[in-house]
Amino acid sequence: MSSVRIECVANEGYRIGESPVWDEKEGALLYVDISGRKVCRWSPVTRQAQAILVDAPVSSVALRKSGDYVITLGTKFAALKWKEEQVTTLTQVDKDKPNTRFNDGKVDPAGRYFAGTMAEETRPAVLERHQGSLYTLFSDLSVVKHFDQVDISNGLDWSLDHKTFFYIDSLSYSVDAFDYDLQTGKIGNRRSIYKLEKEESIPDGMCIDTEGKLWVACYDGGRVIRLDPETGKRLQTVKLPVDKTTSCCFGGRDYSEMYVTSASDGMDKEWLSRQPQAGGIFKITGLGVKGVPPYPFAG
Repeated sequence: MSSVRIECVANEGYRIGESPVWDEKEGALLYVDISGRKVCRWSPVTRQAQAILVDAPVSSVALRKSGDYVITLGTKFAALKWKEEQVTTLTQVDKDKPNTRFNDGKVDPAGRYFAGTMAEETRPAVLERHQGSLYTLFSDLSVVKHFDQVDISNGLDWSLDHKTFFYIDSLSYSVDAFDYDLQTGKIGNRRSIYKLEKEESIPDGMCIDTEGKLWVACYDGGRVIRLDPETGKRLQTVKLPVDKTTSCCFGGRDYSEMYVTSASDGMDKEWLSRQPQAGGIFKITGLGVKGVPPYPFAG
């Protein structure tokens, strides 16, 4: 599609940009820099990014119904008050595993916060295998563990009819689907709906559009791909000027803009000189599809 336009809107050289979420109330894009330990908010009006520094790797951010945000910080679910720059622990997981941290997280249509863990990396995508788990934080702040033996818990989203949960464990090179019960938050009947091609590399963050198609950021693949979860076919590839694309979301006034985060960790000087926008935040317009507004955490 010749009308697709890609622009680097925040060239801040984030180490691991992740978890983009559109905050409609603020008219701004939220995201995190995991190893930079920052929660960031970029305004399309000022074209500036603000950042709040935190005391551990922060891997996802989500809206909260009562105001402000929730984050995954180290192995904690926590609340973040933006103006006060105040972080409060809600609960902690993986207490028996000192070497893990949360990775990607997202709120389901009923207001539950799903997030998974992984082992700390020795270098990008190199880590002790099978150390992670997938968790849900409920509105009463109780936590359920769905399963363990995860390598890198990553992209998540829900089908438009809320009957399917989509999930990525990156080193399986697969996008998976589960049956989903909106009433209880239970998942089951796991199956693979798409296996990545070699040049697509590692599946990372993911979001859904209003046509029910999935968009997956390909880490080390320098692209986002659009998939049909029904047929398992790839419908579209959008290449970006950086290799380490990490996640994507829709945003803007009518959710017709796509925002893509990227990373610069693990890149040497020569690689960075070839990709000066590595670790930047990108805006893609002209895709011809819109996204679904994010759900806020109900607790």
